[in-house]
Amino acid sequence: MKRNVVHFDLDTFFVSVARLTNSALNNKPVIIGGNSDRGVVASCSYEARKFGVHSAMPMKLARRLCPSAVYLQGDMDSYSYHSRVVTDIIRDQVPVVEKASIDEFYLDLTGMDRFFGCSQFTAELKSRILRESGLPISYALASNKLVSKVATEDAKPNGQMEIPFGHEKGYLAPLAIERMPGIGLKTSSLLRRMGVETIKLLSEIPEPMMQNLLGKSGITLSRKANGKDDSPVIPYTEQKSIGKEETFDSDTINMGFLNGELVRLTERVAFLLRKQRRLCGCITVKLRYANFDTVSKQAMLPYTANDDVLLSKAKELFAKLYDRRMLVRLIGVKVSHLVGGFQQINLFEDTEENVRLYQAMDRIRGKYGSHAVHRAVGIQNRR
Repeated sequence: MKRNVVHFDLDTFFVSVARLTNSALNNKPVIIGGNSDRGVVASCSYEARKFGVHSAMPMKLARRLCPSAVYLQGDMDSYSYHSRVVTDIIRDQVPVVEKASIDEFYLDLTGMDRFFGCSQFTAELKSRILRESGLPISYALASNKLVSKVATEDAKPNGQMEIPFGHEKGYLAPLAIERMPGIGLKTSSLLRRMGVETIKLLSEIPEPMMQNLLGKSGITLSRKANGKDDSPVIPYTEQKSIGKEETFDSDTINMGFLNGELVRLTERVAFLLRKQRRLCGCITVKLRYANFDTVSKQAMLPYTANDDVLLSKAKELFAKLYDRRMLVRLIGVKVSHLVGGFQQINLFEDTEENVRLYQAMDRIRGKYGSHAVHRAVGIQNRR
């Protein structure tokens, strides 16, 4: 059966969300990322891209390239909310949806062309997303995930494309090899040294030669270069973990500061658990030293979303992890083994005052954001 696969991608998602609440940002170069020079660009508007700015670029370089841009910090709570809005709109219309990332979706419309016409259906869905969410979105309709994803980049911004069945190889042929998903810097450099610069040339290399060159991945790349991709659209699944981490402006060995960061991150994770009405059965603490050595430890625990339980275990894991007299670059906290449910009150340990305190703190965070209230130890070192 002829497949019909659509790739939807929200255009400059983080910037678009910021513009929903501040129209003064429209048509201006906007860059979202960390405030420090050690941060990286998380997202940037098309106006900023004209100056050479792109995602994952160091903020220090972005400021040099585009000093007139509006620089904003990210707001993951807002991004998550708007991502769910778009997800709900799509899932209301399409039975098989794969949520590839916070702003990226694959839709399998195979068979729907008998009833609605996939082209018309997808165009109407795009219009509905823009109308109900206010967010611009681009898409491409093709016979597989590979071609639809590549074509979406050509459809941006806020556009649409359709690659007819049988034209996959012809569409990919003139594109640079870097446009092919799965070709990174190392593989790209190797192929270009061989004189392979376009996907057309890549498609003409015999599979046995590609296998000798790149192993099993070489066979996969050869098939993709010919427009072939049988990978299924995997239905959307629930999040499996919640985590937060912080890369410091400067490497540190200050134990008071590190302890405060551990408390702050654990509190944020615990709040997100309760906000999503979930409990966790495992907590992981991650540490990265100045020499980029990264270590982590995890521990199982009774299902909980309680700050005190998670903090106690996080501190215990950190004490076991930090076994070198070396500067620390990053610290992170993650919870996993998630299940739906509400935190149960411990009749022997939880006082009425503590329960009311945590409920009040959650109400404040829910209204003013997850950064609104913290334990003193979690903020005193950040002033």
